[in-house]
Amino acid sequence: AGEKILTAVNVGASALSFTGSAFIVLCYLLFKELRKFSFKLIFYLALSDMFCSFFNILGDPGKGFFCYAQGYSTHFFCVASFLWTTTIAFTLHRTVVRHKTDVEELGAIFHLYVWGSSLVMTIIPSIGNDYGAGAWCWVQTARAGKVLQFVTFYAPLWGAILFNGFTYFQVIRMLNNATRMAAGMSDRQQHVDTRADMKALNRWGYYPLILIGSWTFATINRVHDFIEPRQNVFWLSFLDVGTAALMGLFNSIAYGLNASVRRTLQEKINLLPERIRKWLPGIKLRDARESELISL
Repeated sequence: AGEKILTAVNVGASALSFTGSAFIVLCYLLFKELRKFSFKLIFYLALSDMFCSFFNILGDPGKGFFCYAQGYSTHFFCVASFLWTTTIAFTLHRTVVRHKTDVEELGAIFHLYVWGSSLVMTIIPSIGNDYGAGAWCWVQTARAGKVLQFVTFYAPLWGAILFNGFTYFQVIRMLNNATRMAAGMSDRQQHVDTRADMKALNRWGYYPLILIGSWTFATINRVHDFIEPRQNVFWLSFLDVGTAALMGLFNSIAYGLNASVRRTLQEKINLLPERIRKWLPGIKLRDARESELISL
């Protein structure tokens, strides 16, 4: 009964993540005005989340080909997801803090870094250990397999969390200093612009919390399972499965539903006949300065 509940939670939460991620992917494919370099990174993040969620929706397919396919695919696309968040953080830091304009030239390097690292992290656990040995064909039961899973999944995950947190801290600290300088010089226009910067960027400080919130219980559960492999804690497994599977939904809301997307949707809605438009909710936009920053 407990395993059926966990499977249902996993499938339900993954379905929500799949829907949210697919919406962002669809927006990118349908609206050419969104195809800026910054939103391309969000597109690839959403694409990774979408496939990660899709293979999670398979639940527990049992052993055999589908089990291996799910194990490899889930690992690959989930790792790719949090690696794409590091490219977004890097782009933000390079653009806002270092004032560089060459980020678009780094696109090929970003792809090599994300997909290459994800592939390596996926292949390594299969050396001497089989995917499909545990729940949802992903969690390893052999002790060596558990160690490899820590090295190839949780180590990159928490590395991404630390990198993103440090990067966003630097960006926000720089803007805080700029705000104080603008106030000291009584430069009203600069003060207004910097306040818009802060309004847009303060919420980016919460992005590392998405990864933390999504994977803290999973990390604790893996550590507990490593120490006490015969003592499963149901409530911990419940939180592990539920929060990890919601990562795609959290990312799609935080990264994808920014001012650029909302502005584009509002423009498309305004083109609809009035009889249809009146049934659709309005989309509140931020000011132009903040919209520009959020789209970085």
